[in-house]
Amino acid sequence: MPVLKIVTLGCKVNQYESEYAREGLRRLGYIELTETKEVFANENDELADGVWRASAKESPDLILVNTCTVTAGSEAKCRKLIRRLAKEHPQAEIVVMGCYAARAAEEVRGLPNVGEVIADKRELPDFLSRRGLHEVPDGISAFAGRHRAWIKVQDGCGQRCSYCIVPLVRPHLSSRPIHEVLAEIRRITAAGFAEIVLTGIHLGHYGLEQNDSNVNLVRLMRSVLEIDGSFRIRLSSIEAPEVTKELLDLTAERPDRICPHFHVPMQSGSDRILRLMRRRQSSSQFVERCLAIRERLDLPALTTDAIVGFPGETEADFAETCATAEKAGFSKIHVFRFSPRQGTPAAEMPNRVPQRIYQDWATNLGRLGERLQSDYFRQLEGKTLQTLVEDVRTCAASNEVRGSADRFMTVAFSGGAELEGKLIGVKIVAAEGNLLRGTA
Repeated sequence: MPVLKIVTLGCKVNQYESEYAREGLRRLGYIELTETKEVFANENDELADGVWRASAKESPDLILVNTCTVTAGSEAKCRKLIRRLAKEHPQAEIVVMGCYAARAAEEVRGLPNVGEVIADKRELPDFLSRRGLHEVPDGISAFAGRHRAWIKVQDGCGQRCSYCIVPLVRPHLSSRPIHEVLAEIRRITAAGFAEIVLTGIHLGHYGLEQNDSNVNLVRLMRSVLEIDGSFRIRLSSIEAPEVTKELLDLTAERPDRICPHFHVPMQSGSDRILRLMRRRQSSSQFVERCLAIRERLDLPALTTDAIVGFPGETEADFAETCATAEKAGFSKIHVFRFSPRQGTPAAEMPNRVPQRIYQDWATNLGRLGERLQSDYFRQLEGKTLQTLVEDVRTCAASNEVRGSADRFMTVAFSGGAELEGKLIGVKIVAAEGNLLRGTA
């Protein structure tokens, strides 16, 4: 049987789309050996995807590379990866998909051993059909190597922030029908997955293009909650204005099923920079929304993205970003250095910030994020957190397991392999850096 290798870089939507392609290719008879794990980092040096790699004794016939274009560094990693794979597996055909393939299809076609480029994710079913699959999947039924599953419910973004390339490579707003999403989640939860992460390019705009008030994110979530099973729901990144009262009320109603965690991108805390970025709200409006979340929910986790070094940013602007982050009280800040993307307005803006300055800002904002995280972790001591046990091997010698809490941090506690994949209530005892320790 032909051997398959899939490598994914980038966001949760990319990971879902890789899983969709994996499911279709397996139906065609491809096998994917799962002996070692290869990890790729994103621009923030954090886990982008764990990729199961074929045994050294095997050689793939087909390599599918799912690419990212969010920064220039992301594209450079993609090119380096493709060249390395071509060198390691000269006999394999390389198929490239993803946002880098959408942005620069001809450039990608010129890379070694690339036999096909899928420039539009909507072409995935056609790609599988051309390979001989008569019944293409209408979704996924598993998520390789994980205990949680990302479910893509929405695609496309029309927000047009001045720095962002994504609306140029994913311009078409589309939302999956609720019945299709529910059927997929039923398959996933029946297979034992205990966490469902609803994701999209602009998740809060689920249903927007349909002009139907009955098709929206909250309606979708209520429908998911009607599915039987012991699983919880988490939302991926969502813009702060889209964390509505209705969404907060639903989250407060079902703390057993909906994770009290919102990833709300701030990007900057300076109103002047926010206007240059073409963001939709002021810093005070952003803080007000964060405070509304805190008032409605019990110690919710708020995580965010922030860009430093945007063209024209000053020390005063950066100080405002730090002050806004303090007021919001984030549990984690993902710090990104500005990356000019050809074709976006920000790439043509004057007054670039020198590298030595924005590197210092990134370091200082990272330290602030660590302090805010420590402050938040201390508030969780004595609280019982619903934890999905994911790692029973790393600390097996000490009879310790680790998992992800509902508030999106790693929790370690005593336990055995029989807990893997289960949701466990863990009382938090103490914090150790990025880790919480507790007892079940």
